[in-house]
Amino acid sequence: MLHTSFRRRTLAVMATALVAGATWAQAPRSYATLAMVAEPQTLDPMASTADLVGTIMQHVYETLYTFDAKWNAVPMLADGLPKVSPDGKTYTIKLRKGVMLHNGRELNADDVVASLQRWIEQSPRGKALGKEVDSLKAQGTHGLEFVLKQPYAPLVSQLALPSGMAAIMAKESIATPLTSFVGTGPYQFKERKPDAYVLLTRFDKYSARKEPASGYGGKREAAIAELRFVPVPNANTRVEGALAGQYDYADLLPTEALPRLDKSGGKTVPILTTSFGFPYLVFNTKEGVAANPAMRQAIQSAIGQGEMLAAGFGDTRFFAVEGHHFPKGSPFYSTAGTDRYNQRDPRKARAEAEKAGYKGDTIRVLTSRQYDFHYNMALMMAEQLKRAGFKAELNVVDWATLVQRRNDPKLWDIYVTHSGQFPEPMLSPPQLGEGAPGWWSSPAKQAALAAFNREADPVKRGALWGKVQQVVYDEVPYINVGKFAGLSARSPSLDNYQSATWPFFWNARIK
Repeated sequence: MLHTSFRRRTLAVMATALVAGATWAQAPRSYATLAMVAEPQTLDPMASTADLVGTIMQHVYETLYTFDAKWNAVPMLADGLPKVSPDGKTYTIKLRKGVMLHNGRELNADDVVASLQRWIEQSPRGKALGKEVDSLKAQGTHGLEFVLKQPYAPLVSQLALPSGMAAIMAKESIATPLTSFVGTGPYQFKERKPDAYVLLTRFDKYSARKEPASGYGGKREAAIAELRFVPVPNANTRVEGALAGQYDYADLLPTEALPRLDKSGGKTVPILTTSFGFPYLVFNTKEGVAANPAMRQAIQSAIGQGEMLAAGFGDTRFFAVEGHHFPKGSPFYSTAGTDRYNQRDPRKARAEAEKAGYKGDTIRVLTSRQYDFHYNMALMMAEQLKRAGFKAELNVVDWATLVQRRNDPKLWDIYVTHSGQFPEPMLSPPQLGEGAPGWWSSPAKQAALAAFNREADPVKRGALWGKVQQVVYDEVPYINVGKFAGLSARSPSLDNYQSATWPFFWNARIK
């Protein structure tokens, strides 16, 4: 009898466990696993213009302004667009009331001023803007005032960008380096385990905007309880993980993976983001062989961007061989200087290099395999340089190391990177500002940019951008390779994800 009774109780417990297990299996998942291209070298969004840092930390920190789906600057922490004085020098900004910080208190103007001062002191973008600022001060508890030395048309756009962002943080958390990440975003920082994950969790007291979601603007909701950003440096591993259902999202996949993603039988959903951005090559204008402008011009003559794009992306659906920085239809479309684009002329390059005094110095090309197309383009570029008689050497490192090394002018001559395609020229590349790796500064640059940035009329600014583009082709601080589309993938269970240059996961859901 005891044996029979025990067996019945055991069967009852097992049945209960099976029912509970079935219920658990049907319950919605509370987390998303997001495969990124690398380990972020920092979580300080002001310390780096790397897209990876901005992608993760835009969930934790917010900015005064952001961009909607049409790339219009719209308010985020600001209550509305600035009130601008007739002379274009004074911007008065009101803050939203009742916005809560992750430490439980309300955001105020002192937090904003302290954050922006730190940004101006430390961020490459902030430093460029800081040269335009005469004063920045709080006005009461929920207002601030920028006074500029001269009119500066890109101000609001600079305050909106997620990359190298003007992140607003709790005043008491501000330190160098940051050890506490206290913002206002829909997610708060929970934990970082190097080379394993960055874990963000839902902020239950988040103060969302009321407007409908549009691009990065409008209402944000942390519908997924936890976001797990996982570094997966190998592109093929990201592809295989996406196909196996291991990741809810896999960032920046190689273009050759598209047919497999298309034929996955619904196991994964490919995401093709057109007009995603442009790859470019940054020159070290401070030290080494590329410090000579004539040498940079010789290298520009050797480069064939069409070959590089084909090597990087293969499928013509993924790239456009265009020398203008902005596409047709943009107010900043210009053909200025584009006769020097895609020359692929080794004889001309060799003659220019000889005239510039080239003695066979090694041109050190810094690149990474985390972005597969960077590496493939660098291989092709090295061959093009060798055809023209240059001695080229590829230094292949992980992305975090590249971002670190590019700050030291003794370690490289060219590095390979890319940028999103934005509506405001001063947003990218950072080399248009002052102080970013590459360290480009010249009287011609300063004169062209001063005229461009002080003009508020969009039509006149369009014409003035052509003069900036011409200086870029003349002085070659960087080489615009062309335009490309981005490929990523999501699992069928990641619902309401909106494709974006910097992927964001507020408003997305796990089905």
